Amino acid sequence: MQDEFELFRAETKGIKPIKQDTFVAPRQKSGQKKSHLRDIREKEDTLFYFSDEYEPLLNENDGVVKYLREGEDSHLLKQLRRGDFSPELFLDLHGLTREQAKMELAALLLACESERVYCASIMTGYGTFTLKKQIPRWLVQHPNVRALHQAPREWGGEAAILILLEV
Repeated sequence: MQDEFELFRAETKGIKPIKQDTFVAPRQKSGQKKSHLRDIREKEDTLFYFSDEYEPLLNENDGVVKYLREGEDSHLLKQLRRGDFSPELFLDLHGLTREQAKMELAALLLACESERVYCASIMTGYGTFTLKKQIPRWLVQHPNVRALHQAPREWGGEAAILILLEV
């Protein structure tokens, strides 16, 4: 047994440890970071124009909505699905009209840009599915949206969408 330890030490002498340089965002509990959406929404430049007529080619298999901007790593969608990215801002759209939701969405995207937030969660709820179907169609029009995917259970499941942004 002692000979095996000596042999191992002799074989591994001079080996440098592997450097871990991969960043994995820490998970935060819901609501830890609060945004000033109301203040930002009041600014004149918050309204990004979202077209209601635009019909993007969204990948909607089995009711799961996902989108990946052209040129992005396809692994991003898998990371979003697994919950590897922790949303730092949360937007709840329950009970809002389409126009109100559009304004809130524009304010969220501006808040993410100004606060350098790369991942956010949008709660669409179940309801009539009007917002759940429309929100991805609006999001893919914004130039900062890199990817989106139905949220994993811990971040809202079928009633939420996780977005990954370029900041």
